[in-house]
Amino acid sequence: MSILQKVIPMMLFSVACSSFAGEQIDKSLTLRDVSSVNIENLRGKVTVIGWDKNIIAVKGELEDEAEGLLFKQQGSSVKIKVELEKHNNNFWGHHKGSILTIHMPKNIRVSFDGISSDISFENLHASAEGKTVSGNVNAINLSERIELISVSGDIDSKKLSGKVSLSTVSGNIKDRQSSGRLSLRVISGEIDSQSTAKEVEIENVSGDIKISLNEVDELTVSNISGDFSGSLSLNDGGEVKMSSISGGLALKLQKNVNASFRLSTSASGDIINKVTGQKANKAKYGPSSTLQFETGSANANVRASTVSGVINVSH
Repeated sequence: MSILQKVIPMMLFSVACSSFAGEQIDKSLTLRDVSSVNIENLRGKVTVIGWDKNIIAVKGELEDEAEGLLFKQQGSSVKIKVELEKHNNNFWGHHKGSILTIHMPKNIRVSFDGISSDISFENLHASAEGKTVSGNVNAINLSERIELISVSGDIDSKKLSGKVSLSTVSGNIKDRQSSGRLSLRVISGEIDSQSTAKEVEIENVSGDIKISLNEVDELTVSNISGDFSGSLSLNDGGEVKMSSISGGLALKLQKNVNASFRLSTSASGDIINKVTGQKANKAKYGPSSTLQFETGSANANVRASTVSGVINVSH
């Protein structure tokens, strides 16, 4: 057999295989009794947008290593998954990934799982869950139960309402116009939130926290090796609990706050009281100090403690 006879079949095989690379996707599915949509994309970017139609539409481009797109209804749920070649397990390589835009009914639950894939949610109102490892998360105008997680990516959210949980390990969180119940968790990153949530819980390690809240029933802050700065209006009967290690706690309250204050520092910490001007009591032995005072009817509580940090309360 000549070399040409050997090469031609190989070339034809190569052309046939390459026709699947970067496949363009334009598919739709009319729904029947569907309550949830589950999406998987290991790398690339997926944008999910809610609309009023009872149809799911998927458009975009699959990555070169994709075998195809699984898109079908399974009982009361719809599965959308980019399927990769079985031998291709290198999720961390220099791959563009699949780029997809998915329109779906806005009142159906949605979940997303990825590894190095960005995820964007918009206009969804029946709960949304997004998890990715090294991708960024963007969310706009979501409601009900919301849980967004990234390990090493940033989370950027706007107009989330309901029970909202945002967490990242080595990324930053930027939250705007959230409401309801808000939970923010970061390790080695920054938190920046402007929210009208009534109940707020914040945990951070090795990063700064900056929050601006409206009327609050409950605020819980735990911070290690970082500074906290927050402003809020504490409702009657409300409670603020803050703790830090090697970090400052700065809290600004409304002028007519009715609260009982219990503040304490240890290991060279300090207390600055700009609410009443009352000075902290220094321990006879050791570097600790405490301060207790009340304002108005004192029917709310403010509790703060720090190890090797400064507590600053003001109007």
